[in-house]
Amino acid sequence: MTIYQFLLLFLLWVCLPHFCSPEIMFRRTPVPQQRILGSRLSRSDGKILHRQKRGWMWNQFFLLEEYTGSDYQYVGKLHSDQDKGDGSLKYILSGDGAGTLFIIDEKTGDIHATRRIDREEKAFYTLRAQAINRRTLRPVEPESEFVIKIHDINDNEPTFPEETYTASVPEMSVVGTSVVQVTATDADDPSYGNSARVIYSILQGQPYFSVEPETGIIRTALQNMNRENREQYQVVIQAKDMGGQMGGLSGTTTVNITLTDVNDNPPRFPQSTIHLRVLESSPVGTAVGSVKATDADTGKNAEVEYRIIDGDGTDMFDIVTEKDTQEGIITVKKPLDYESRRLYTLKVEAENTHVDPRFYYLGPFKDTTIVKISIEDVDEPPVFSRSSYLFEVHEDIEVGTIIGTVMARDPDSTSSPVRQSQRDDACGCFCENFGC
Repeated sequence: MTIYQFLLLFLLWVCLPHFCSPEIMFRRTPVPQQRILGSRLSRSDGKILHRQKRGWMWNQFFLLEEYTGSDYQYVGKLHSDQDKGDGSLKYILSGDGAGTLFIIDEKTGDIHATRRIDREEKAFYTLRAQAINRRTLRPVEPESEFVIKIHDINDNEPTFPEETYTASVPEMSVVGTSVVQVTATDADDPSYGNSARVIYSILQGQPYFSVEPETGIIRTALQNMNRENREQYQVVIQAKDMGGQMGGLSGTTTVNITLTDVNDNPPRFPQSTIHLRVLESSPVGTAVGSVKATDADTGKNAEVEYRIIDGDGTDMFDIVTEKDTQEGIITVKKPLDYESRRLYTLKVEAENTHVDPRFYYLGPFKDTTIVKISIEDVDEPPVFSRSSYLFEVHEDIEVGTIIGTVMARDPDSTSSPVRQSQRDDACGCFCENFGC
C-alpha cells in the first residue's frame, strides 16, 4: 500500500464520528431516584432492601489495521467518574490480547496496541475492564466488557480461485451469449467502504468477448464467430476493488475459450465429374471405387449419407456409405458385359445426416457429382453354338468324308482365330481339323 493510500484512509478514519472521542467513561447509568445505590425500600415485613448500582455503559473502541508508525498505536482511554485524578484508582485490563497485544496505563486508563493488527486474522477483540482502589484493592466499579473493533483498510487485492479457466461456446452464437462466469474474492471488509467492492473488466479478448462489470459473466461480443476461421481464444479478465476506482488493488485470471462446432457447412465434392473403371468379369458386390464429399465441420456435423439419384447405371451399381471414412463405396449390383455396354453414368448425392434448422439459410446441406464408370474387356473363351452335337456315319465310309460341322464363336469384340480340336477319340478314327 502506498503512503498516499495510507494517508487517505487515515484521514477518513479520523473523520468518522466514533473516532472523535476515543474515550470510554465508567459512568453510572441514569436511573430514577428510587433506584440509586444505597437507597432503602421497605418490604411489607419491615425489612430494608438495598439495590445494587447498574453496570457501566460501554461503547466500542475502533482501531485501524496495519498501523505502520514507530510508536504504539493509541486505542482509547478508560475513565471512571470515581477517578478524582489523585492516583488512588488503578485500571486493570483482561481478555483477548490483554497484556500482550493491548496494554493499559494503570494510572491514566490509556490503552495502546503494541503491534500491527490484521483485520483479516481477527476482526474484533473482547476485553474486560475494572477500576480498583489502590489502597483497599476493592473495585470502585463493577467489571465490564467492551469490544475493540478493527477497522479495515484496503490491503488485499481481489483473487480468483483459478489462475486459468477453460470454457466453450458454440460458434455462430448470437451476440450476448453467456460463456462462463468468473468470480474473484476480496478478504477486506465488505461492510466497510469499498475495499471489497470488485469490478470486472476485460484486458484481452476484445472485440470477440465482453464481461459484465458487476457479475463477471463473460459474453460473446462479435456476430458470426466462425470456428472454421478461428477456434481458440484467450481472454484476460481483471478484478479491481474500490469499485474499480483509482487506487484500487487488482488481480487477473486467464480464460481459454473454445468455439465448438455447429453444422454451418454443407458437404462439397471436390470434383464435378469422377471417372472409374471396372472389369466386365467383376462379380456382384465388387467395389468399383469410392467418392468423398468434404465437410469443414467436425463430428456428427460432418457425417454424410451417399445415394445414387439418377443415371443409366442405377440398376447396375449400388453405393454404400462407409461411416469410419465418410466415403461412398460404389459396388457392382448386376453382372457386367463389355460387349453389351461399355460406359455407365451415375449421379451421386452426398447429404448431411444432422442438419441444424438455424442454418438452413446456408444450405442446401447436400451436393452432387457425376460418376462415369468404364467397363473393361477381358479375354473370354470361345463359345460353341451348342453344348453337344450328334452325327450319324455309315460304316466303311471313305477317309476324308465330312460327317458334320460344329460352330464356335469368340464373344470378345475383336474376334481371334478359333482353334478347334477333337478330343476323346479313343480309336484314333477321326482327325483334327482347324478352321476359323
